[in-house]
Amino acid sequence: MSTLARKTATSQLGWLGVFLFLATTLFAVSPYESLSPFPPQNKIDELVFARLKELNMPPAQLCSDAVFVRRAYLDVTGTLPSATEAQSFILDQNSGKRAALIDRLLASDGFADYFAMKWGDALRIKAEFPINLWPNAAQAYHRWIHDAIRDNEPWNKIATEMLTASGSNYEKPPVNFYRAMQNRTPSGIAQAVALTFLGERADHWPAKDLANFAVFFANVGYKSTAEWKEEIVFFNLASTNNGALNSSPKVAIFPDGEKVTLSPDKDPRTVFAAWLVKNPQFARSLANRTWSWLLGCGLVQEPDDFRADNPPSNPALLDFLAEDFAASGFDFKHLCREILNSKTYQLAAIPQSQSQEAAANFAFYPLRRLDAEVLIDAVDQITGTNENYSSAIPEPYTFIPGDLRSIALPDGSITSGFLEQFGRPPRDTGQESERNDKISAGQKLTLLNSSLMQRKIESSRMISFQTSAGRMPGEIVNGMYLGILSRFPTAAEQSAAQEYFKKFGTSRRQPAVDLAWALMNSTEFLYRH
Repeated sequence: MSTLARKTATSQLGWLGVFLFLATTLFAVSPYESLSPFPPQNKIDELVFARLKELNMPPAQLCSDAVFVRRAYLDVTGTLPSATEAQSFILDQNSGKRAALIDRLLASDGFADYFAMKWGDALRIKAEFPINLWPNAAQAYHRWIHDAIRDNEPWNKIATEMLTASGSNYEKPPVNFYRAMQNRTPSGIAQAVALTFLGERADHWPAKDLANFAVFFANVGYKSTAEWKEEIVFFNLASTNNGALNSSPKVAIFPDGEKVTLSPDKDPRTVFAAWLVKNPQFARSLANRTWSWLLGCGLVQEPDDFRADNPPSNPALLDFLAEDFAASGFDFKHLCREILNSKTYQLAAIPQSQSQEAAANFAFYPLRRLDAEVLIDAVDQITGTNENYSSAIPEPYTFIPGDLRSIALPDGSITSGFLEQFGRPPRDTGQESERNDKISAGQKLTLLNSSLMQRKIESSRMISFQTSAGRMPGEIVNGMYLGILSRFPTAAEQSAAQEYFKKFGTSRRQPAVDLAWALMNSTEFLYRH
């Protein structure tokens, strides 16, 4: 580097920029990969890397710190790190910083917000048709799930409460599990239970097996009250569904084939719940669902489609995750922590093998578009704007705070045009496949040239801050890359951006607006990587 070039870089970028310039120019360091060696971190890695070795398939390199901080924030909290958070993490020289960040994120409010959204999809938390929980119940149910995740309640306890609850849908939020389904017949309830807690689609079971399982839910009763849309869920001994329990004992069959005789002195739901939380499939299903949420693909894929002809890609790994989850007391944060700390989770998204089996065996981190809710929250975070939500229900009036993030919406009926266009799930079935994260031409056009995006970018607080008096183009570029992509620009990117700024003379605002537009339309911004 010439003396003039060194002085120019120093004045415009600062010494940190010079370091990054030298690193990327002289040593061709990728902003997405780390060249550090990575021996297995835990049992997850041992099982994944052993499987890759069997397949003669090399794993990807570890991801860079810049990629990791963005990935961890998005996967754990559904939120981008701020520019300050990203910069602080990247510059931190502590070897244990990744584990420390994971712990902080798992303890954050964002973790409960984001995974309450994930479970809200699976549990069909929606006030409007065809679920019809109604606003009061939907918000109570969401709050209960959110608080259980925040407080790290054991999942065997959460599941048991949902399966055995009785009472008012307003006063006992878990009873909404029995209301948040389109089909409230015993077989319809059985299908919802199997999907949610066993990861199985019971509508594909033999009719006799489904009928025998449905007996556990034949005595679920519903009755309304004088309160608007209030409903009581209760154990109805005299139910005519499959016969009344108070006339004769009934035989029910668990999904694994074990028979049990039900009697009037015990709610059949409690019998099933006691069996469920001790059955290995309960832990396998929840472990697989969590793995899918964090790594984009289940060991069994789809994550709610366990069946004999859809085996896991790594059976030993699924068995370990399930056993470890159960041994931890069904500690959801423990399960997430183990996955997040693995080198498998921390691999770069750049595959080292072109084999079709590489993705299924987690040889690299899979690229996937941001969830609709996460994407609009990221846009709003960067620009300092708010989304305009609406609810189709006219009464009672549903108050929606203007600064409420999309991931924290308590009700699937509260929506916006952006969320609808970008594939937010309707929450009609509870199946993972309801969410559509595929990019479409219409979505691209919205991001490229819609008045919505134009207004948000042009009113951006980030741009106003970065272009404040005294900031040089190099500083502006650094700040915007950190705020939008959670990394510093490469030397080539910094050079190209500064050349563009020169075209506008002393003006800073318009080139900054154009840079924000370009970065927010990049694949790097739109995708988890």
